[in-house]
Amino acid sequence: MTSLAPLLDKDGVRLTVEDAVATVTLTNPAKRNAQSPALWRALTEAGRVVPGDVRVVVLRGEGKSFSAGLDRQAFAPEGFDGEPSFLDMARGPEAELDATIAAYQEAFTWWRRNDIVSVAAVQGHAIGAGFQLALACDLRIVAEDVQFAMRETSLGLVPDLTGTHPLVHLLGYARALEICATGRFVHAPEAERTGLANLVVPADQLDAAALDLAAALLAAPRDAVVETKALLAGAVSRGYEEQRTAERAAQGRRLRDLAGLTD
Repeated sequence: MTSLAPLLDKDGVRLTVEDAVATVTLTNPAKRNAQSPALWRALTEAGRVVPGDVRVVVLRGEGKSFSAGLDRQAFAPEGFDGEPSFLDMARGPEAELDATIAAYQEAFTWWRRNDIVSVAAVQGHAIGAGFQLALACDLRIVAEDVQFAMRETSLGLVPDLTGTHPLVHLLGYARALEICATGRFVHAPEAERTGLANLVVPADQLDAAALDLAAALLAAPRDAVVETKALLAGAVSRGYEEQRTAERAAQGRRLRDLAGLTD
């Protein structure tokens, strides 16, 4: 399917589709794509309306920064229009606060679905929630000017938008702790060296590189990629023998499919 008009365009998020590639764009460059609950709801909605024949989702941000993180207005007494401030939420029942944070996290979870491969194209600042949004994707292509940082601890908070799990598995516990506890910047050379970035390119080549990667991801049959992604994602929690078993089961499904023995 080719989308001539956005399938979604609201609250700083635009979703477009061309054939098997969807593009989710953060569209508030004047605020360096700062994030808010409204933006998180829009990201969650984007995940729900991505057509079933989409195989690759590219996430990008307009302007000089991918996302500078949480809009600080969240901590102002007045909060955002029509929404309680974060401080007011903290004063409410614990169960309600937990449910609210869980709803925010949904904007960051769908990028790792087995039926798609997600690619973050990251330039400039990717701070806090911006860093975690890039980490939510399967793959990351970054511009030479990228600046990742997890600044939550400097605000007396923790990273709570699903970023800690991929960060530890990409970089290891010690480096992840050091990055989060100090809030320091991670630049492109370190990101590439440590595996945080799959590829570093000049800023003016970022979008083209993301689309080139999307095309390469589409070259293999969809079902083989879906099975491989699930196999690799599960390897994190499986033991060696469990993974061997999972490989055999997945290959059996592929062979039966290729032999025309499945529905």
